[in-house]
Amino acid sequence: MPQKPPQPLEIKEGLHPRNRFRARYDFPQLIACCPALGPFVAANAHGDASIDYANPAAVKALNQALLKHAYGLQHWDIPPGHLCPPIPGRSDYLHHLADLLGEGDEKAVPRGRSVTVLDIGTGANVIYPLIGASEYGWRFVGAEIDPAALRWARKTVAANPAVASLIECRLQSSSRECFKGVIKAGEVFALSMCNPPFHGSAAEAAEGTRRKLRNLAGGKAGAPVLNFGGNDGELWCEGGELAFVRRMIAQSAELPGTCLWFTSLVSKSDHLPRLQKALRAVAAKEVKIIEMAQGQKKSRILAWSFLGVEERQAWQRSVWKGGIIPIP
Repeated sequence: MPQKPPQPLEIKEGLHPRNRFRARYDFPQLIACCPALGPFVAANAHGDASIDYANPAAVKALNQALLKHAYGLQHWDIPPGHLCPPIPGRSDYLHHLADLLGEGDEKAVPRGRSVTVLDIGTGANVIYPLIGASEYGWRFVGAEIDPAALRWARKTVAANPAVASLIECRLQSSSRECFKGVIKAGEVFALSMCNPPFHGSAAEAAEGTRRKLRNLAGGKAGAPVLNFGGNDGELWCEGGELAFVRRMIAQSAELPGTCLWFTSLVSKSDHLPRLQKALRAVAAKEVKIIEMAQGQKKSRILAWSFLGVEERQAWQRSVWKGGIIPIP
């Protein structure tokens, strides 16, 4: 099928204004930057250049091209069976966190290595630190429970020297802890972030992955489940997303001065009332819900702080100028 002549790139609805991936993908440019993507690109039913998003190899090649073209990241890969993240959505989380730090003032969005971020469950793909370090120059600590995923993440970071000095990957030895065991004595962070496991069991996760792949494949059965949707630790935990974020909230209250803002993605809006109740129970001083969208997919960031506005300003003046304030 012949392709349509080049048209102005459309803007994807819902993505953050600073998101580099708002426009429809310019596949000729991406292929020029990363020729390995070329064999996966073909005209779709509408005559537009695209890939088969149900093909894990195609999605991985697209991610490699996007990261190389946008940020100059030369080496990115994931081991078989691990989560292949959607780059535009992952990028959006970071841009909204930058706005959170800027307290809504575009000119006040902080950049540079004085901003430190804790990524809880960084995964083998280590995608948030790679994008955040490239986009904003922030420093990251990526915490990971799976030793094999941690080794892969460290290898990926080391293979990208432009950001390697900004990213440290640490092993979390306890599956029940979010902060303890990773944060060092006297260490403080501007942000913590997390994309928590969504499902409550392995069976639920497997069915969710099959359903996703059937949708991507146009309803056809038999699409591969392993090698695309993520491993157990990435997709499910006991109690699912709600239990995980509740536990994170409780543990944040034990270390309230560790982060200026604690945050997590929340996929199901139905979970928000119970999470807000949990935040009231631990006396969080400020809670924000930041809506996000990528096409028809909706999500949101839940952010909370144990510091008021003036306290956060004092925190920023102290920590971002090289000082350390006492942890309450």
